[in-house]
Amino acid sequence: MTITTQTRESHTVIDPAILYFGTPVVLVTSVNPGGSSNIMPMSSAFWLGHTGVLGIGARSQTAANLQRNLGCVLNLPSVDLVTEVDRLALTTGRPDVPPAKADRGYRYEPDKFARAGLTELSSDTVAAARIAECPVNLEAHVVDMHPVDDGILMFEVQVSRVHVHDTIRMAGTDHRIDPDLWRPLIMSFQHFYGLGDRVHPSRLASIDEELYR
Repeated sequence: MTITTQTRESHTVIDPAILYFGTPVVLVTSVNPGGSSNIMPMSSAFWLGHTGVLGIGARSQTAANLQRNLGCVLNLPSVDLVTEVDRLALTTGRPDVPPAKADRGYRYEPDKFARAGLTELSSDTVAAARIAECPVNLEAHVVDMHPVDDGILMFEVQVSRVHVHDTIRMAGTDHRIDPDLWRPLIMSFQHFYGLGDRVHPSRLASIDEELYR
């Protein structure tokens, strides 16, 4: 009998400064005190049902806006919008740029829609604007907030309405996204990536999505 042994790589203990192993980019829109719109690009987000969990810098304009709780929109860009998203890098909606951000090269940008070349759309359930070019707009309200450490706040938001482009909908269904058509922009260790092709059939996909409702 022949026994085959799979070669396994050994592990090394490291201490990385960040743990961004790959998550979708989110453009969070919120309402500034004067009524204008702010956009913050981020990728510290995940969803549990219709609840979103967001990790946001405590000294950001978005954190201040969300604490006033006029709602927000989680706009999900596709890979086709990488240039527009990158234009928002190193910008802040705070006129008084926090020293830590200034040291990293951030600058104040009062009109982020113009800066990125994006288009505002009105929302149905929140005061914050949606981004027309993003294939997915998730309107949401803040329901809870927790400090994570000295510089990060964790916001729990409840999604109240979902808007999608028809180009990513699954044919023959009313409420499903086709994962072969939806190509999210991914951030991994500060770099942009897209998804590759499907690699293997999924047993989990045999469960009807409606059973999660």
